[in-house]
Amino acid sequence: MEAVYISKKQFLIYMAVTFVTALILQVIASAFGNNGNQTMFAVIGPVTMFMPFLGVLVARIPLKSMGWIPHLKGKLRYVFFALWMPALLSILGGVLFFVIFPDTFDSEFLTIRGILEAAGALEQFEAQGLTIPMYLLITTVQAVTIAPFINMFVALGEEVGWRGALYPYLKEKLGVTKGRVVGGTIWGAWHWPLMILAGYEYGKDYIGAPVLGPIVFCISTVMMGIIFDYVYEKTETIWLPSLMHGAVNAFTIFAYLVKPEYSHMAILGPAYIGIISMIPVMIVAVILSVKDTKSR
Repeated sequence: MEAVYISKKQFLIYMAVTFVTALILQVIASAFGNNGNQTMFAVIGPVTMFMPFLGVLVARIPLKSMGWIPHLKGKLRYVFFALWMPALLSILGGVLFFVIFPDTFDSEFLTIRGILEAAGALEQFEAQGLTIPMYLLITTVQAVTIAPFINMFVALGEEVGWRGALYPYLKEKLGVTKGRVVGGTIWGAWHWPLMILAGYEYGKDYIGAPVLGPIVFCISTVMMGIIFDYVYEKTETIWLPSLMHGAVNAFTIFAYLVKPEYSHMAILGPAYIGIISMIPVMIVAVILSVKDTKSR
């Protein structure tokens, strides 16, 4: 992969634009979300994901060497890896959580039923003869087929900034492993305002709130960032980490399979960002990191 040269000045401009613009949007989104306006919250979220891309543009960091035209001959295995590995890791992490805490599993699907009722969709589903398990099956199939490709275009807004610009700069300055760790921490910290103000990812009443969530989330982004960056280096196209990012965002089913009274345990799982459920992600990240280090 052709190296992307980024000066210190460009890096500082990129960081400033990426974080300041995202902070403003996250504060606005949190205000809407906390006032019950979930529509505006859902709209502003995807827009915020393009702020790292905006930072790259404002800092005039070269885009051409990020691999816009994929050359995947002999590399198709990485397409399937990016598409399905997030689902596999999520399933392993979710199952691990429910094996340890079996009483938390929502066998009556009360959480999902409540979400569908709030959205006014439950009666519509039932009128069509769809049950909650059937809905979950359809959602799961979409999450491993169509949804990752749709999400890819939104995730691109972050990946151009993180894997395309931030990681190359940090890896050049700090070395591959340290660069990925620092890059993943920055990536996680970028989400902090939304986490603290709006309860993004873990809610507001989880165990250890509000301090533990941002720390644990950064651990998850460090680990996932290692995997994303490994895929980026192997394929030399920004589309593959974007696809994997989109797949991660698509497969969120386990977050809705916990009984409502156990929602405070979100910091532990069953979503992959929980302490217990991220163990499979950590194992894969460590394996790829060691393998990558030995091959250099």
